[in-house]
Amino acid sequence: MYRIAALVWCLFVWLPLVQAQEKPQPPVPQPVVPQAKAALRVYATGPDRQVLRQYTYRTQVPDTVEARKEVQALVQRLHQDAYLLASADSSYKRNDTLHVKLHIGNRYDWAELRNGNLSEGVLVESGFREKFYRNVPFKPAEYAKLQQRILDYAERNGYPFASVWLDSIQIKDNKISAALMVEKAFVVTYDTVQVMGGSKTQAKFLMRYLQLYPGQPYNQDQVLASQRMLTALPYIKVVRPPQVQFARDKARVIYFLEDRQANQLDGVVGFLPDPGRSDNKLLITGEANMNIRNIRGSGKQLGLQWRRVNRGSVILNGEYLHPNLFGTPFELGTRFGLLKQDSSFITVQPRVQLAYNTIRYGRFSVFTEWRNSRILSSANPQSLKALDLADARTNTYGLNYLWNNLDDFYFPRKGRLVELQLAAGRKKLLRNPELEKEFYDTLEVNTTQLSLGLRLENFFRVGKNSALLARLRGEALLNDQIFLNDMYRLGGLNSLRGFDEYFFYASTYGVGTLEYRLFTAEDSYVLLFYDQGYYRSDLEASQAEGLPLGVGGGISFSTGAGIFQLVYSVGHSEQQPMSLKYSKIHFGITSKF
Repeated sequence: MYRIAALVWCLFVWLPLVQAQEKPQPPVPQPVVPQAKAALRVYATGPDRQVLRQYTYRTQVPDTVEARKEVQALVQRLHQDAYLLASADSSYKRNDTLHVKLHIGNRYDWAELRNGNLSEGVLVESGFREKFYRNVPFKPAEYAKLQQRILDYAERNGYPFASVWLDSIQIKDNKISAALMVEKAFVVTYDTVQVMGGSKTQAKFLMRYLQLYPGQPYNQDQVLASQRMLTALPYIKVVRPPQVQFARDKARVIYFLEDRQANQLDGVVGFLPDPGRSDNKLLITGEANMNIRNIRGSGKQLGLQWRRVNRGSVILNGEYLHPNLFGTPFELGTRFGLLKQDSSFITVQPRVQLAYNTIRYGRFSVFTEWRNSRILSSANPQSLKALDLADARTNTYGLNYLWNNLDDFYFPRKGRLVELQLAAGRKKLLRNPELEKEFYDTLEVNTTQLSLGLRLENFFRVGKNSALLARLRGEALLNDQIFLNDMYRLGGLNSLRGFDEYFFYASTYGVGTLEYRLFTAEDSYVLLFYDQGYYRSDLEASQAEGLPLGVGGGISFSTGAGIFQLVYSVGHSEQQPMSLKYSKIHFGITSKF
């Protein structure tokens, strides 16, 4: 009777605790273990002796207390392996040795585990099948995992107070039969979203962005994932994890947020050797940015960027994001890009995209882009005849996927970012009045063009105040007729450091980066980096490829006026030797408000 009572206690009391015991606990610093001063001897008789030989345990321990803990751990392992009645029956200490007599008993198996009242949805999500529980060992840990899968499914579908148990338990000849039951209790739906703290962000915007709509069934996974989604927003800071208040059958989710100084006005000045002059004077380049984020707490964003990369070359980019389009979780984005390359060509590139943020799998976008590139009247006619430049109009449609779990938008120390992009469209050549009409007879006027893009970033925490960034970026342009003004531009502070802005033309490129950051404050750090690039140019008249690299260091720290940045770099390629004469210095200040 004692053994049977112990088994029933195991099924009804001890099993529900197994899952909690299995949850990983944070490591606790352990003191230095002194030299062993006690011995442990475990005995078993009859069939139990053969079972005991399959297990290992420490026979030399620091003291008797550790010896008893070792025995407890051995008994727990036997329980997990279906020897449910295993116990230390007796023990005594002689000199420095603890002697323990162990009772193991018979192994208990499942005779059957029937489906009591589980619905089809629960069966599919939990993976429960009756055939998996016939004539197999009764392992408490596996049963606890099954329980948790059922509870997780219930919590994702509006039943956070569900319970799971075994009913109609029968034990015969060391075999257990039972029925698996679930009680969902009552359905819980979302009520409202509440913002606590100093953030001006509207609860209405958060509700739609996080997709926590009133009346929708409560989803525990969705609440947990919402914190990661909030971290991806540059204008708020999550102060503490969200809380859920249940009132009858309603759930109110409370977020503790503070506004970040995310509105941006900044400028960067660069000093580069001027290749157009022989007196070694420097060419001054520049960049100015304006970003207005979370306008009136609605999540709307407006951005503008101007850059002068070299003599006569200018870049102008604009962007506007409108979240919660017509009250939906979709986000409408518009972009405008303009590139004027000295006296050669000008390219205008507007884009419209529609994005959707999922609670688990990141951000999906579809977009369409219109690219119009025109040769300037002052361009070299020889470049036209050599097919280096061409007037063209390209309409493309594409998909973009972004997954981001970085722990901070501006100063991440751990996490990963993945971005993939695929686009396809038609490119049409436009007739240039500087060339004869017959010149285009040998060219394909309409062609299909594909483009691929990849961006991978992984931050590894190294010690308490430092992080290592491993990054890979690349793009590829696939077309039978590629011209100079179609190509990607590579080089400079934002792509391959150690070179002039847009130093390389590439139809395919990749840049790998290793960057070490030593943080001196939450928003200040010193960095060392190594950039390794690869590029290929598929121009018909002048194909080329290379492996340029850049190395250097820098510093970023906060001041009363903003964040000051300074980066010193030097690069090496076939066109540029590794020399301090060609080193690049970029510095600027980012003012946030």
